[in-house]
Amino acid sequence: MKDWKRILILPSTPIIKAIKIIDAGAMQIALVVNENEQLLGTVTDGDVRRGILKGVPLEAPVKEIMNCNPTVVKKYEKHSKILATMKRKSFSQIPMVDEKGHIVDLIMLKDFITPKCRNNIVVIMAGGLGTRLRPMTNQCPKPLLKVGGKPLLETIIENFIEYGFNNFYLSVNYKADMIKSYFGDGSNWGVSIKYIHEDKCMGTAGALSLLPEKPKDTIIVINGDLLTKVNFQQFLDFHCDNKADATMCVREYNFQVPYGVVKSDKHRLIGIEEKPVKQFFISAGIYALEPRVLDFIPNNSYLDMPNLFELLIKNKLETIVFPIREYWMDIGHMDDFERANSEFAEVFLNDKR
Repeated sequence: MKDWKRILILPSTPIIKAIKIIDAGAMQIALVVNENEQLLGTVTDGDVRRGILKGVPLEAPVKEIMNCNPTVVKKYEKHSKILATMKRKSFSQIPMVDEKGHIVDLIMLKDFITPKCRNNIVVIMAGGLGTRLRPMTNQCPKPLLKVGGKPLLETIIENFIEYGFNNFYLSVNYKADMIKSYFGDGSNWGVSIKYIHEDKCMGTAGALSLLPEKPKDTIIVINGDLLTKVNFQQFLDFHCDNKADATMCVREYNFQVPYGVVKSDKHRLIGIEEKPVKQFFISAGIYALEPRVLDFIPNNSYLDMPNLFELLIKNKLETIVFPIREYWMDIGHMDDFERANSEFAEVFLNDKR
């Protein structure tokens, strides 16, 4: 049985199962078919994230989020024509069908061309004091605390390398020499690592004013205390495809009110909702910024990312959100640190992506 057979699902398949199929292999897609394996639609990472933003529950059937009119290629079509179609539409994969619409193959772009390296600058905010993790951070900066047997910051960098990123800036302050001594110029990882020195706390956006020159391409910014399996290639593609000036990764956060919530119309009681669950999206500490955004950051001054985004919105720049559905952990407290260590092997060492 060909590998693509493993990604065939029915319209009634729950979205949560489709996510596991998409993430389990290199194809990064699920093909929705009927009982005769005729193609009805496709489900990609982008379809899932758009569904999340619309509030579609993960237990819902994939037919609620699938692309019902996917682009396909026909059996026996020339490779040159297939490659041209994929390049024109920026597809990483495309289904091949016969004259009756039955799936016969899934064509992968990586089988045609070698993935390119990404020269986008990745700025990692690694200058925090880590006060909430004391006493561990009394002698060691938080980015060098070991999670899964290696420094947290090393895992962050290696995750970016996996997606072709090779140009890093580390914003450092607290115990900067220890971080510089460990990572050096990045040659041990086959990448370039340079440093931004914060003489004072400048916030998650203010430190970008210390870049030696304005980059030409989209900048990725990430907090140095995040453990995540975000697909950074999909994140950057999403930002570029939507022609955004700034994109904020967001994470779904649910909060259950521990009481019955009263609904009233003036003095009249019209209902009681018992312990409702409220859903929010919170900032996940990962951002994509176009170079022009740096013009809104004052020199050598404190500025956090939420304030920068508010400034961009006020000036009518295109600001969008990218929902994270992958593993994500903000290691801010001791409980987070212990949980990250207990989950590291399962999430990062057994990953089948």
